[in-house]
Amino acid sequence: MIRKGIFKKPKIALEGNIKQSKTPSANIPNEMCVCCPSCNKMLFNDELNENLVVCSYCNHHFRMNSRQRLNMIADEDSFIEHNTDLKSENILDFPNYDKKLKNSQLESSENEAVITGVCKINSINSAIFVMEPYFMMGSMGTVVGEKITRIFEFASENRLPVIGFCVSGGARMQEGILSLMQMAKVSGAVKKHSDNRLLYITVLTDPTMGGVTASFAMQGDIIIAEPNALVGFAGPRVIEQTIRQKLPDGFQKAEYLLKTGFINDIVERKKLKEYLTKLLQLHNYK
Repeated sequence: MIRKGIFKKPKIALEGNIKQSKTPSANIPNEMCVCCPSCNKMLFNDELNENLVVCSYCNHHFRMNSRQRLNMIADEDSFIEHNTDLKSENILDFPNYDKKLKNSQLESSENEAVITGVCKINSINSAIFVMEPYFMMGSMGTVVGEKITRIFEFASENRLPVIGFCVSGGARMQEGILSLMQMAKVSGAVKKHSDNRLLYITVLTDPTMGGVTASFAMQGDIIIAEPNALVGFAGPRVIEQTIRQKLPDGFQKAEYLLKTGFINDIVERKKLKEYLTKLLQLHNYK
């Protein structure tokens, strides 16, 4: 009787253990693309920049640096910067503050956490300040307060509207009470500008927190926010730990603030320049 399988070829050691090779995945360098934190889609940096740093899939608004915002809002070659020579110093001899300032200057390519100046917005003369998120998260120190105060004083003297783009983690702790004093100083300049019956529009971007929110960010005649921007004084986690209560969903997001009457409108980045132009025209600026 012939046994079944007697003439079957014996297996070699590797037979049956060879896996099918997978299709090679694309190896895209990190500097060429970014993952959207909202929808997890991969976005090429060039396409993202062309779309004003907004996700083309879910409309998530990424943070922009101050120069990108100026290019988005100001007419080409119309921006004239003011007070470029002002820089923060370690006035309180705070440990490691000098190093942090140098690192922030290298990271942001800016001297300070705000840029101020004048520009044209669809041919309308305007004063403008734009806070820089990549310089210590736009924290407000003495130089930030001084630059914003000066642009309001210039706008008052020259009867210009002020457009302010706010992004900040709050007052700069390395400058102590001198940082907190900027809240009152800038607020005083805003009041004088208002007394001259001049328009002040604020645009709140993600995040706008702390002393900036508690002063000039919320003092605009018209307050606009970008979609889903976080706006508040203390963060949601700090508030929950303090009051020992669960906060509503979306608390301190722009959409919640619009619903509860803290801001006037939410405007997508692509529509912002035209929106600002219409507001300026409605207030007889030409």
